[in-house]
Amino acid sequence: MKAAALAALLFLAAPSDEITYTLESVNVAQPGIPVKITISRWSTEDETRPVLTALAAPPQQPSEAARGAGAARGRGAAGGRGRGRGPAAAPLSPIDAFSAALRRAPTVGYLWTNDITGYSIKYAWHMPLPGGTERVVLASDRRLGAYENAWKPAASAPETDYVFTLIELHVGPKGAIEGKTSLTNRIAVDKEAGVVALENYTAATQSLAPTSSDGKRLRPSR
Repeated sequence: MKAAALAALLFLAAPSDEITYTLESVNVAQPGIPVKITISRWSTEDETRPVLTALAAPPQQPSEAARGAGAARGRGAAGGRGRGRGPAAAPLSPIDAFSAALRRAPTVGYLWTNDITGYSIKYAWHMPLPGGTERVVLASDRRLGAYENAWKPAASAPETDYVFTLIELHVGPKGAIEGKTSLTNRIAVDKEAGVVALENYTAATQSLAPTSSDGKRLRPSR
């Protein structure tokens, strides 16, 4: 019985077939950057909850450890004789809390560009939309092209100051893909869908498109 139960748990925990999207950058300073996204599995509810809650919650109060560090600094500034606790650490903003939660999340896939190293995908979610389109939201704890100008917007669109990257893809039933990112678009909690996504996907500028040598739309491989 124990062996059978263990086998069942391993079966449930086993990742589904990988999903791969082959894309390229558009509407950026260096268009045509190859982007390969491989999703090993979708994030579980237990994995997405801390990430979602972090962005939805009000600014967090400093932890006991931070308060203790502030108190130690206060005593040091007073030559060891002061009784004050020192300045309290600033509360984490929702964006900072989201970024921290994202770093703690397990890796569920990878994103590869022409950078030397890839980007770990820490958040992977999807749902069907009307007409057979699939909505896919992914997030990495690193910002695409953080140390180069290739991913800066081609137009004069303002950039976000996020240290992470959120990508929202709309994948059509015939393989047409439209991708937009948080590089120039703010993120927010989509309460209806229960997901962290781009604040206004419709108004956001497209930054990812499917690529093919013969110009045809590519279907995502599974």
